[in-house]
Order: sequence, then C-alpha cells, then structure tokens
Amino acid sequence: MKISIERGTLLKAVGQAQSVVERRNTIPILANVLIEAEGDTVSFRATDLDIEVVDKCAAMVERAGATTVSAVTLHEIVRKLPDGAMVQLTDDSTTGRLTVEAGRSNFSLATLPKEDFPVMASAEYDSNFAVPAPVLRRLFDKSKFAISTEETRYYLNGVYMHVADSENGRALRCVATDGHRLARIDATLPPEAADMPGVIVPRKTVGELRKLLDDDDMTIAVSVSEAKVRFATPEITLTSKVIDGTFPDYSRVIPVGNTRKLEVDAAEFAKAVDRVATVSSERSRAVKLTLEDDKLTLSVNAPDSGAAEEELAVAYNDERLEIGFNAKYLLEIASQVDRENAVFLFNSSGDPTLMREGNDTSAVYVVMPMRV
Repeated sequence: MKISIERGTLLKAVGQAQSVVERRNTIPILANVLIEAEGDTVSFRATDLDIEVVDKCAAMVERAGATTVSAVTLHEIVRKLPDGAMVQLTDDSTTGRLTVEAGRSNFSLATLPKEDFPVMASAEYDSNFAVPAPVLRRLFDKSKFAISTEETRYYLNGVYMHVADSENGRALRCVATDGHRLARIDATLPPEAADMPGVIVPRKTVGELRKLLDDDDMTIAVSVSEAKVRFATPEITLTSKVIDGTFPDYSRVIPVGNTRKLEVDAAEFAKAVDRVATVSSERSRAVKLTLEDDKLTLSVNAPDSGAAEEELAVAYNDERLEIGFNAKYLLEIASQVDRENAVFLFNSSGDPTLMREGNDTSAVYVVMPMRV
C-alpha cells in the first residue's frame, strides 16, 4: 500500500478513529486503526467491539492495500506535522512497518496483520430513515446531560431514542434520566421511522455521534435494529451496539398537575445560581429558591464556608414557595434553554419540578428537589 493524503484530511479521519479506540485493552489489535486504500479513496476503521467508526476520504492511491497501525501514535504524529503538508503512507508487508513521510520528517511504525482486525458484522436494520444534522444534534445535545453514570443501572447509561405520541402527533423522541433529573426532547418524525424499535444509544456513542453533526446542511442516514444503530454521512459511518435493557416508563415521573408558574430569564437565572453556589464547597450543595410576588430569592447557606443571597425580578403570582435544588442540576437544565425565558412549573417543595422553554413543549425537563 502506498498513498499520499493531505495532512488536514488525514488528521480529521485519524482523530475520529483514535477517539473510539480504548486506551486500555487486552487485545493489541483493538488499539489499531485499519487503513484500506483502493481506487482514489482510503478508509480508516476503528472499533472497541461495541462501536465501529469508518471514515472515508479522498487520497492519491499509488498502490492499493491495507494494514493496521496504532491509532493514537499515528494521530499524535499527524497532529504535530505542519499545516498543509502532504503525507505519504507506505506499507511494507515484508518488514511489517508503515512509513509515514511528510517533508523532512520520516517515521516507521509497527503494524499488525489486517486479517486480525475485527470488523463489525453488518446487521439487517428494521428501520432506515434520514434526519437533518441540526435536528439530530438538538435531540442528543439537549438530552445527554441527564445520562446516568451509575453502572448498576446500566439501562440508564444512554439516551433512549424511540417513537412516541406527543401533543403535536407522533414524534421522534430522545429521553435521558439518572433518577434526579430527566430530559425529554421531541422532533418531527420522519415517515420512514414510524416502525422504528426503541433503542438505548450508549453514552460513548452519543459523544462520537456529536462529531458527525456540526455541518448544518448535512443529512444523517439513520438505521436502527433491535441490537444496533448506525449513523452515516457520505464520509463517516458510525455503527454501535445498543444497550441491552429496558428503559423505565419515564412518563410516570413527568408531573402533569404542577400549577405554580415561574417565568424567568434563563441566562440571568443561570448566572445567579452560579454566583450563589460559589460559597458552597461542593457543587452539589442545595440552592434554596424562595418565591413570592414577582420576586425570586436564591440563597445558599454553607455553615463551613459562608452564605450567599441574590434577588431576581421574575413573573410569579402564586402563593409563597420555598424549594431547594442541587445547584449543578439547575445550571445544566438552565443552560439547555435556547430562548430567553425558562418556565418552571412547581407543585410543592417535595414534588418534582417541570421546566420548559417558553410555551414550547418539544423540550421538557424534570428535576427532583432537595431538602434545604
């Protein structure tokens, strides 16, 4: 194999590959990226046996072929090469080395046989549909903060993507929860997705998927089966196993009878929460919200380090309410609001609180209160 490829193109492809590779693994080949050159394209494939990413890009292929080399080492080399450099990759199967040349730099890297590289079996997908990148980005970006990190409840370690009934008809919905907060985001359902099975997309896959969604004009081809999910652009294909478990019935924890309504500028609210939480030594320290006529008082009382209080002008005309929340959870939820106003709906100081953006019900958040 002998190819020439522009440094920027190579860096992007190898960067995608090396982030999938597990740093600590007992199978040496899993630390490698499989490079396959044919025609005028070269593909870079990496896997951790749960996720597989394939990045195809244009290159000058002098000699077709394939080999595997350490993804992290190759990425580090390419990252340090000068901008705009042409990089030549030459594989010598007799010595088991891959030569990387650019300008006056020359590297020789150990390779492993391509035959040992595990390729994820291509499954039959029950459902194939296309979603614009901004729509998919919104679904996952606004829900992923609520993914649980608790390994014992492994079925919460991802985003539940499924078809659901919403106020505006059938919707493509993403839900994540860790038991303390919940995010439920809806988007218009593509007609081809009507029979899609619900799947839990793992946290790592959600992180890798984010790299495919920056181009607003891109359309992502989504394929879903009971065991796998695949997201593809013309250049990159990301295939992942889904979490084998049943996502809980989240609709039971979304309150419907909350009548006390607070409307507040989301950015101002987030800044105020952040300021008063400064005095608490732990980020999880409760922030107390005291609500009375058009006034919100945020306060923190940390006996070991001090106290803080801040007042905000808000729209609230219900009876007085005192309720406490984890400062970190409030900040994360407030930072999801794209519009100016966040609307909080309370019931009592012990019940879950609902938050949404203005009157938009396509993004709904629930946060559990804390004792203060």
